[in-house]
Amino acid sequence: MHARIPPGQRLAEGFPVLDLGILPDVPHGDWRLLLLGQVRQEVELDWAQLLALPQCTDVSDFHCVTHWSRLDVAWEGVRARDLIALAQPLPEARFVTLHGYDGYTTNLPLTALLDPEVLVAHGVDGGPLAPEHGGPVRLVVPRRYAWKSAKWLKAMEFHAEDRPGYWEVRGYHNDADPWQEERYA
Repeated sequence: MHARIPPGQRLAEGFPVLDLGILPDVPHGDWRLLLLGQVRQEVELDWAQLLALPQCTDVSDFHCVTHWSRLDVAWEGVRARDLIALAQPLPEARFVTLHGYDGYTTNLPLTALLDPEVLVAHGVDGGPLAPEHGGPVRLVVPRRYAWKSAKWLKAMEFHAEDRPGYWEVRGYHNDADPWQEERYA
């Protein structure tokens, strides 16, 4: 087995597509990202404002709870920590709920989103992020199973308390560390 593939995973061929069965149509002109909740400054970004922020490419591995992994995925976008800095979370804001345009939610500790490899991505492997992979914009959290990388990202909501999301309330593990095989609670 490849040393970069966590236990219980296999190397994927291609880029599998998994979602809730809802494919939202979010044209670039209609896309907005809202940062709200326990922040000093609510932020709303449109497509042009997102692209005006410092951009980066991060190559990381991507692991799905359904046992597949893709290695060396080149994501393009904005570091989540740079976006979060615009909103200035309050000291009591320790958790974030990620909201998708499809109604999906997932949760993470704020500290997980501050890792430098976490991106708000609009591109992958040298091209725009396709709708079936969460385009126009998705979150990418390489150190967690992919369900924590919310597709069709619409909002980041900051809280003092943890609020389990769609899969977490259905029995998925709250932390989702692929190296610990934290698939289910």
